[in-house]
Amino acid sequence: MSTTKKIAGVALAAALGVTTLSACGGGDAKDKSAGGTESPKSKTVTLVTHDSFNVTESVLKEFEQESGYTVKVLKSGDAGAALNQEILTKGSPRGDVFFGVDNTLLSRALDNGIFTPYEAKRLADVKPEYVLDKQHRVTPIDTGDICVNYDKAYFADKKIAPPQTLDDLVKPEYKNLLVTENAATSSPGLGFLLASVGKYGEDGWKDYWSKLKANGVEVVDGWEQAYNERFSGSAGGKKAKGDRPLVVSYASSPPVEVLYGEPQPAEAPTGVATGTCFRQVEFAGLLKGAKNTEGGKALVDFLIGKKFQEDMPLQMFVNPVTKDASLPELFTKHGVVVEKPENVAPETIAKNRDQWVSAWTALVVK
Repeated sequence: MSTTKKIAGVALAAALGVTTLSACGGGDAKDKSAGGTESPKSKTVTLVTHDSFNVTESVLKEFEQESGYTVKVLKSGDAGAALNQEILTKGSPRGDVFFGVDNTLLSRALDNGIFTPYEAKRLADVKPEYVLDKQHRVTPIDTGDICVNYDKAYFADKKIAPPQTLDDLVKPEYKNLLVTENAATSSPGLGFLLASVGKYGEDGWKDYWSKLKANGVEVVDGWEQAYNERFSGSAGGKKAKGDRPLVVSYASSPPVEVLYGEPQPAEAPTGVATGTCFRQVEFAGLLKGAKNTEGGKALVDFLIGKKFQEDMPLQMFVNPVTKDASLPELFTKHGVVVEKPENVAPETIAKNRDQWVSAWTALVVK
């Protein structure tokens, strides 16, 4: 997202810019630093992140009270832009902790040496499949699945079963129904490309995309345009008279449609094709050259603490990575569990990402 993560509902709710972290949660909180300067005695720890980061105010206040640190967050655009700025300022970082690098960009961050190793206190509580860096330069914080979503009403009206797999999407009954994002300009667009690489391999994904193109796939620049303008199943898409009942979005999008529905529907109007998904894992790391190393370590510990992990789903619409964190009812009732998402090793992505995107662009867009 980004990442992120980042994810569908954040586009509706997240604040932008530089703010104190405690002001990110409920929407009615006020920036503690607005119009003033920090006390020389204050212990400040700064989190550099993407625009979609959010947290409930009371959860943050409790951490601040227990730790003695005042937490500030520097929001820096999408995950890729934020990471680029940290690479450019390597050794003299803008903050103490970076949150928002995911497995599609992880090797780039590690190869550029922007993080200092730190083994978080609760790392043993993180599901081991998400611990991708054995040197602990980064700590897993959340996961999200990029998946094709479908408009339930459209398929019910047409009496057509909605697609469930990548293979389904190239069948004639789904011709001219799918809209996706540009893999060169969009995180979900790139994730969907990687899903095809994971499924069909480095030798087969191009043939798959040739079939998708022949079946009328539409490509737009980003998620906002795809989901809130072209997709017929979202609230925004309905207002915009979108006519594509299939869209690349997230597995968490149906719960978001329920949460922000006016009035709130009893059932999500959209579904998820669980055989089309690519799993993103998002990480945080202690920045090399951080001014407040101890505060940074405490902040990383907080991010995988139970309270933050259980707060994330309704704040950033992502899934926790720790074994003891519970999902809210909105997720368990209206969300889906993706049992077998596609994955591509971070080092393979790092080695091939640019050439895959270039080949995809030449094949699908030009």
